[in-house]
Amino acid sequence: MGTPHLVLLHGQPGSRADWDAVADRLPGSRPVVAWDRPGYGDNRLPVSGLAGNARWLADRLAQAEIDDAILVGHSYGGGVALAAAAAAPDRVRGLVLIASIGPGCVNRWDALLAAPVAGPALAMAAWSVLPWVARQVQGHAAAPARESLQALAGIRHEHGRVWRSFLTEQRELLHGLDHWLDRVAELGPPVLIVADPADKVVPITTAHALHDRLPGSRLELVGAGGHQLPRRIPGVIAEQLGEFADSLG
Repeated sequence: MGTPHLVLLHGQPGSRADWDAVADRLPGSRPVVAWDRPGYGDNRLPVSGLAGNARWLADRLAQAEIDDAILVGHSYGGGVALAAAAAAPDRVRGLVLIASIGPGCVNRWDALLAAPVAGPALAMAAWSVLPWVARQVQGHAAAPARESLQALAGIRHEHGRVWRSFLTEQRELLHGLDHWLDRVAELGPPVLIVADPADKVVPITTAHALHDRLPGSRLELVGAGGHQLPRRIPGVIAEQLGEFADSLG
């Protein structure tokens, strides 16, 4: 086996730029790719749920002739990594789930955002305004908040509306993950779970639940990152990715 590709999957909403600081800290000899997922950035494909993201990723890996990958998913991207590993196990050597969605991550706010009437109204209002506000204030924010504002400021979709992407994925978050999680548990690939106990978006109990559900997985707790680990502590994440890839040969 050669050196596996690190395939970096952003969250919801987000873009491949979320991984820039991590990629910059990885050795040049380590192959790494980051793509905008369907419904975000420059990806022309319509937004889809976990199954659609898994099909898209399997196609991208085939097009790029990547048949030996470590899928690295942040937040909602962790769910995409799980689904893709279940759908195309022959291409996946391992998984890294960073502040990932999983059992117990859904709260009342998530349910409201997925509601038939309130969900579209809230998503449209929020994601039409929040990126603009973030661009206006990010230069004046204190350092701890700057990375989160930078992530919001960069949210875009050149071929559609980000709020539609967010809403579609939000609705599947309520009921679409368990099937893929069970399948990955059966397959048993090596899995690294990275989380910050201070994460205010995905509770630390979700990381422990993922660890319990995935046999042989390893849980690493980090600090000073909150939920935006790839932006807040890119050096720590790059080190974790390098060590995990090295452990797989």
